[in-house]
Amino acid sequence: MPRWLVTILLAPLLVAPHQAAAAVTATVYYKPSAAWSTVNIHYAPSGGAWTAVPGVAMGAAECAGWYRKDLDLGSATGLQITFNNGQGAWDNNNGRNYSTGAGTVTISGGVVGSTSPCVTTPTTPAPTTPPPAGTTGQMLGGDPRKDSIYFVMTARFADGYAANNRGGSQHVTSGNAANNDPMFRGDFQGLINKLDYIKGLGFSAIWITPVVTNRSDYDFHGYHGWDFYRVDPRLESPGATYQELIDKAHAKGLKIYQDVVYNHTSRWGAKNLFVPKVWGAKDGQWDWLYSTKQDGQEYNPLEETNGRPYNGDLWETAEPAGNTCRNWGTPTGQKSPEGYTIHNCQWPSPTSGMFPSSLYHQCWIGNWEGEDARSCWLADDLADLNTENTTVQNFLIDVYNRYIEMGVDGFRIDTAVHIPRVTWNRRFLPAIQSKLLSKYGSERAQDFYVFGEVAAFVNDKWNRGSVNHSAQFFTWKERRDYSADDTLAAREQFDYEQQQGTGNQPTSGNAFLNGNLYHAPDHTKFSGMNIIDMRMHMNFGDAPNAFWNGKDSDDSVNDATYNTVYVDSHDYGPNKSSTRYAGGTDAWAENMALMWTFRGIPTLYYGSEIEFQAGQRIDCGPTCPLATTGRAYYGDHVAGSVTAADFGVVSSASGQVATTLSKPLVKHVQRLNQIRRAIPALQMGQYSTEGVSGGMAFKRRYTSGAVDSFALVTLSGGATFTGVPNGTYVDAVTGESRNVTNGSLTADAGSKGNARVFVLSLPGNPAPGKVGTDGAYLK
Repeated sequence: MPRWLVTILLAPLLVAPHQAAAAVTATVYYKPSAAWSTVNIHYAPSGGAWTAVPGVAMGAAECAGWYRKDLDLGSATGLQITFNNGQGAWDNNNGRNYSTGAGTVTISGGVVGSTSPCVTTPTTPAPTTPPPAGTTGQMLGGDPRKDSIYFVMTARFADGYAANNRGGSQHVTSGNAANNDPMFRGDFQGLINKLDYIKGLGFSAIWITPVVTNRSDYDFHGYHGWDFYRVDPRLESPGATYQELIDKAHAKGLKIYQDVVYNHTSRWGAKNLFVPKVWGAKDGQWDWLYSTKQDGQEYNPLEETNGRPYNGDLWETAEPAGNTCRNWGTPTGQKSPEGYTIHNCQWPSPTSGMFPSSLYHQCWIGNWEGEDARSCWLADDLADLNTENTTVQNFLIDVYNRYIEMGVDGFRIDTAVHIPRVTWNRRFLPAIQSKLLSKYGSERAQDFYVFGEVAAFVNDKWNRGSVNHSAQFFTWKERRDYSADDTLAAREQFDYEQQQGTGNQPTSGNAFLNGNLYHAPDHTKFSGMNIIDMRMHMNFGDAPNAFWNGKDSDDSVNDATYNTVYVDSHDYGPNKSSTRYAGGTDAWAENMALMWTFRGIPTLYYGSEIEFQAGQRIDCGPTCPLATTGRAYYGDHVAGSVTAADFGVVSSASGQVATTLSKPLVKHVQRLNQIRRAIPALQMGQYSTEGVSGGMAFKRRYTSGAVDSFALVTLSGGATFTGVPNGTYVDAVTGESRNVTNGSLTADAGSKGNARVFVLSLPGNPAPGKVGTDGAYLK
């Protein structure tokens, strides 16, 4: 997520709701197999005795398919649970029992949740502006590994409706005004207009930056969420609401992955949760900063005065009733850059007492590999939520359930590392799964793709030895019980796992073949969160380095075939570079060849297909024009018309977009997408380098039902594969056919960025033959 800090202004005070002590009772909801007509719950309170077998009968709940039992736990704060049908069939969580806290407990399909399945009204205050009617849809579905992802910063991609463009208060000082380049320029209409461009490149999923209404001086990126219930109006327009974007993308076979933030809100808090009051005054110095108060007027980012939206809802001169910010309005002794007196409580801060500790954390991060990295503020424009608080949890769960209801296809989770894993595993991930189960059923629910940003900006396997801050750590469930209180549990989990260290973490063979054979992966210990492959990202200075480092980490990931793999992004380039990747066209071609054939889901940051802004600073906040950065406006490069006949196939194009589509890397990524879509082993297969000599070379296989796909891959050079099945292999790049009779095949991809993908023809699964047309690299 963008981490440029900008000093801005404004915000209101609500008294935090009183949190009653948790009752020592549990209301357990269970959804059994449809074949069960009777359900018993067999349980033991923490530290107590088990009920006599078969337990006690559960009654039908008030919603169809669920059973309910209210339990008195005495002084216990948690319990162990199993279920049975009284006829010998048991659900004991595969021998581990279900370990839960008190309060509401839901269990369905092996997933433990904490929100009643029979309650449909939100547990948070109703939004001032309810979601508009008709905001519901269905995700496309299908295994997410079949897709490749195109990542766009919506506000910087393509402008389809100039009337919602906004420059904000930094428009002139940043230099954007001189370029006629407002920070909010791209929008959903622009993205809708260019869906055929993205499909024509061959991508089938689009990752977009956060859509919730933001509030800061420089918030085009979307990570300063203020009204989580409302889509930012600077992105929408008539005929191009967020729901219409989702629906129109789906109509073209394109998925929408929404970037979401659980860790923090804007510095002005979050509407419907808590918004702090700040000191302000029209005192001759600060008049320019503060709006004249208007009764009933609210913040609307579309309504600007001198680049500033209304902020009269945020400031007060006299100390307001219920204020908790210390030293209200007294001078701090510091001056602003303009030379104006700065006052206490003028700007949000975690240490001033302005935010209630029940809802927000109260400290700054001091150690990025310490416990405080999970319980303190990242920056002054990112108010860090107390995600261990029930009110906060219910607020976030309710918010993001609404977007699942709209039919988005997945969530990219921002700043996931800054929330304890046990909180993800107890609260947020089960809540996502519970919503998906209720909307789609158990089979389709698995198609929703969740991938987290665990920002471990290091080149090695573990983040400076800290397992709690390493990406792969978040793909696993908890392996022991912790206190029922989430704050205590977070600390216990951190200490326990740090003591276990890197040498005592779970391992997995889910990404690896057994010899030449695919095996059913074991996801019983999967947390529900996949990850951005930070190790490959950090090592993508060159493809061979990324390949060897990626392989080295895969045994510590629950299933690395689901990793999101990219070279650079809106935050960093490889090796935590502050610039967009500038290794050259040949290096880009080789990186792409690896991403599209190796395990994981290939992902491309907008414009990389033409090396857009190569070598430019990715982000400098408002200190330089956006046009000089890696977040520059891309619309000029896709101006004109384009029609996609299929994924990776453009039937017509005119204007500047036709020139863009003629670039060598565009042709390269189109063909890579065509090849990958034709070979299931490249999409979902496990891999092995056993019996493989060469550089970047490996074998992959995927077997499921009638599908059996086996491929031998070598990139940018030669390789010999020994001990492989005999039979006829056909190269998807050249169409060359080889008949293997001695278990050995030698292939040479030759030049940098080229590939050989020899696919074994099997009964009912013939090799696809040559896929696509030769280009500058694949030939």
